Amino acid sequence: MTGHLDLALLIGALVLLVAVAAVRLSTRLGLPSLLVYLALGMVIGEAGFGIRFDDAELTRTLGFCALIVIIAEGGLTARWSTLRPVLGLSASLATIGVVVSIVVVGACVHLILGLNWRLALLYGAVLSSTDAAAVFATLRRLRLPPRLVATLEAESGLNDAPVVLLVVLLSATGVAAHPWWYEVLIVTYELAAGAAIGLAVGAAGRWTLRHAALPSAGLYPIAAVGLTVLAYAAGAVAHASGFLAVYVAGVMLGNGRLPHRRAVLGFADGLAWVAQIGLFVLLGLLASPGRLGGALVPAVVVGVALVLLARPLSVIVAAVLARPFRGPRRPGNRVGWRGTAFLSWAGLRGAVPIVLATIPLSAGTPGANGLFDAVFVLVIIFTLLQASTLGPASRLLRVTAPHEPAEIHVETAPLENIAADLLQLDVAPGSRLAGVYIDELRLPVGASVTLVVRDGAGFVPGPDTRLRTGDALLIVTTAAVRDIAERRLRAVSRRGRLARWFGEEGREEPAGQ
Repeated sequence: MTGHLDLALLIGALVLLVAVAAVRLSTRLGLPSLLVYLALGMVIGEAGFGIRFDDAELTRTLGFCALIVIIAEGGLTARWSTLRPVLGLSASLATIGVVVSIVVVGACVHLILGLNWRLALLYGAVLSSTDAAAVFATLRRLRLPPRLVATLEAESGLNDAPVVLLVVLLSATGVAAHPWWYEVLIVTYELAAGAAIGLAVGAAGRWTLRHAALPSAGLYPIAAVGLTVLAYAAGAVAHASGFLAVYVAGVMLGNGRLPHRRAVLGFADGLAWVAQIGLFVLLGLLASPGRLGGALVPAVVVGVALVLLARPLSVIVAAVLARPFRGPRRPGNRVGWRGTAFLSWAGLRGAVPIVLATIPLSAGTPGANGLFDAVFVLVIIFTLLQASTLGPASRLLRVTAPHEPAEIHVETAPLENIAADLLQLDVAPGSRLAGVYIDELRLPVGASVTLVVRDGAGFVPGPDTRLRTGDALLIVTTAAVRDIAERRLRAVSRRGRLARWFGEEGREEPAGQ
């Protein structure tokens, strides 16, 4: 028994490490790494190493779990100040735009490929959702106006919820027991209830995390991600949209003053990467390469209809209907025809349509196998085409923003590049640091106090800044002088500015003294 487990762990570890290494390659090529992950799944599948996997229902279940984590990370990292101005347009794209896209693609598939209306609309529904992972991975490397990036990211986080509901309805094999207007009311309720549940869980979780005194800093990231999963589960139990609840709860939590916020976001980012890798490899494993050749023509037909007709029309209609919610007429609140054209081309598809295609596959919907194969081929072809041309398209449409950084974030990477560490020192009651001036610390070259937090406010100290009890100091020090800096700080904390005169070296005292 353990032999099979050891082999599975060996294969899983190798796939994970190869996938991590592939991120660097895909970044250099400007392509979403999902293509490499899909290829990995196909290599270890039936056409490669011979691992046969055809459980569509398990794939759908695991795919939903992965999407929860990916959407949660997107919500946690979304800034409300950036999201608020584009919320009207993004919500319009995620609802009205989705409906327009489904109808246009469905009509083209019905007329050109001769499929029945239900299956044709199912093609449109599966492909109407943009992929959060593909959008995040691709757009954050480009220098674009923040409004365009925020619009596409918010759309990809919001449109999964209505699309999943529509795909489930169209995949049902039984005869519809309710009229169309009843189904519209059900979808409306599920979206509204999902948003309300996400708000409630996010607000309650934010308050709880800020007031809870957890015994370990590592518990806060686990609790934050757990709250987003709770939002999904609560939404599902209430027959509401769990995916919308996840995204809304993530936005609420990510924009709160959470303890150890940087650790929370880093943990969520790591989980999202694992979820993406596992999801894409699993989808590649599910695909049957022998059948994909026959799906090439339907995939190209559907893809052309989607990219050249459905997506541009859905963006135009959504933008027109979102105008009343655009807010004040400021330069930053306008998209313009160039931005609209870029939004039309940048609607990236990825793993989400493939996951959605497993819903009719597991439900036994007639024509589901052909749908899955066509969607799989389409995602590969159009991801290569669209992702590689986003940069040239932005320059052609003149929507680039060279003055904008590719992504604004705070990481430890710059400190790691210079072999430096970030230390925090609190001036506790009784510490002789109180009353000492910054220049009297006499820190070695390579160490400096970069920030002092006092009474809830931070400021950059000068040489004449005098420390007080209750202050918190952030100190950047190179690895070479860290030990010296720490000994100096301990010495001053014990004996004050004249520590050396008292022979205090700041070394650890032996136990028992």
